[in-house]
Amino acid sequence: MAQVHSASNPLQHYADSPEKQKQLYRKTLLIVIISQIFGGAGLAAGVTVGALLAQSMLGTDSFTGIPTALFTLGSAIAAWLVGRSSQKHGRRLGLGAGFIIGGLGAIGVIIAAISNSIVLLLLSLFIYGAGTATNLQARYASADLASSKQRATAASLAMVATTFGAVAGPSLVGVMGDFAESIGVPSLAGPFILAAAAFILAGLVLLILLRPDPLLVANAIAEHRGSREQTTANAGTAPAAWNKRGVITGATVMILTQIVMVAIMTMTPIHMKHHGHGLGDVGLVIGFHIGAMYLPSLLTGILVDKLGRTMMAIAAGITLLLSGIVAATAPGDSMPLLITALCLLGLGWNFGLISGTALIVDSTTHSNRAKIQGSVDVLIALSGASGGMLSGMIVAHSSYSILSLSGSLLALFLIPVMIWSLKGKKKEASGMNHT
Repeated sequence: MAQVHSASNPLQHYADSPEKQKQLYRKTLLIVIISQIFGGAGLAAGVTVGALLAQSMLGTDSFTGIPTALFTLGSAIAAWLVGRSSQKHGRRLGLGAGFIIGGLGAIGVIIAAISNSIVLLLLSLFIYGAGTATNLQARYASADLASSKQRATAASLAMVATTFGAVAGPSLVGVMGDFAESIGVPSLAGPFILAAAAFILAGLVLLILLRPDPLLVANAIAEHRGSREQTTANAGTAPAAWNKRGVITGATVMILTQIVMVAIMTMTPIHMKHHGHGLGDVGLVIGFHIGAMYLPSLLTGILVDKLGRTMMAIAAGITLLLSGIVAATAPGDSMPLLITALCLLGLGWNFGLISGTALIVDSTTHSNRAKIQGSVDVLIALSGASGGMLSGMIVAHSSYSILSLSGSLLALFLIPVMIWSLKGKKKEASGMNHT
């Protein structure tokens, strides 16, 4: 648990003042939003041109899922480290360092492209993954000081901010490619120049401005409430326990949606290239996709808070099913249908991530929340790595259509997962009634 020392008087002041808590909540949201704008621009580079850069340097399609697998594997380790760091020291240090390390990875990708070093490319993509993991973990910082009825909305605000950078990134692929060539860098490495600057700026914003740390303050508030309740409650009253079924459900929702989204997204640029689309077309489709991943977040957060986590998780499965069907049946030269498929893919992922995030926050306590959040994001990243790695192999040995249909069928598993979760809630309610 994050340590709150008695000498930390400012934290105690926040614990004693609901008004100060509201002010810090708004300030934290603003800082996280600023960092997410930069972070979004940074993560877009790997999504848009990572597979194309690997294809160019490796000379084969079979391993074009490796870049996505590597930076998602790197993000898995980073998620674990950021989660552990946040639990001990608060959000600021872990998130700030994660973004800066991701920026250094992007610089490594640029050097690898210049020197045509496959080994350096793979190592740098692995390090670059720290930025993508940190970008995802930052959503939890926005929810640290939110009430139970604001959690999904708070997390969604951070994701909306990511949209501005994430959509701008793919749209600047051509511009950054031209700029890169003008300074002697391969054009496909151009977007990583933007990624390096964006990730490092995001890290500096958090390191400098995220004070006092929202997680440390949230822990101080929880401890203050706990000690106050302990003096008025019966001596035999047990502290609130974390809900394992809720954590498993939230994690499963996010893992399934991540696998489906990453697998189809990774191979779409390769599929488009095979059908004669240029880099500008790829950037446009991925830009729409990333916009659909993040832009609806505010509305999704409100729906998750109002309609419930279960309904929106099921909506994620249905939306991803439709995406896979459209992607599988769309002619390869049809930009409108490819955009539709990738927008549905992003929207389904958005529904799954926000509903799953809310389930995780609901099911944990302040003493274990950051650690569990980090562990769950490790599983999300590993699932993305497996999705990215397998996608290239599946397409190489079958087709993009088979990959898309397989993803849509996998998404349907969200429905029995949520039914299992609901049955568990009914059993718990029944047990409470009997006692």
